[in-house]
Amino acid sequence: MEKVYELLEQYFDIFIKYIVLLIELIGTIVLIYAVLSAIIGLFKRQKHVRLKLAEGIALALEFKIGGELLRTVIVRNWEELLILGAVILLRAALTFLIQWEIKIERKSGVLTDEQIHDIKTPLSRDFKQVKSSRTKNKTTDEGNNT
Repeated sequence: MEKVYELLEQYFDIFIKYIVLLIELIGTIVLIYAVLSAIIGLFKRQKHVRLKLAEGIALALEFKIGGELLRTVIVRNWEELLILGAVILLRAALTFLIQWEIKIERKSGVLTDEQIHDIKTPLSRDFKQVKSSRTKNKTTDEGNNT
């Protein structure tokens, strides 16, 4: 029975390690995307590049914190737990500061909620434009049918 427990524990540890790796990979991809979008936005001289970058970094940090919290499940001794706790606190503090800066940036930019929602990254498509063109096509089709 003890061997079964040890075997299950090993599989559980491996499973958690892969899940943590996946979550942290997603956070890294989000961070790379945010940085690339900011660089492209700078070259295109787009507005609110700093705000978009801060939001991307905050989202990436959230994924990283999630991975670290999940990692606490497989920690075996107090030293690892203390180091992990310090990393989580540091990332949480960074997230808090970035969210605070985002809030200040939004207030100082005098943006409405709709304008903030419409901020696009340079790598994304203009879905609002696509939607409006579909609506125009639909109304012209209906007008032609009558």
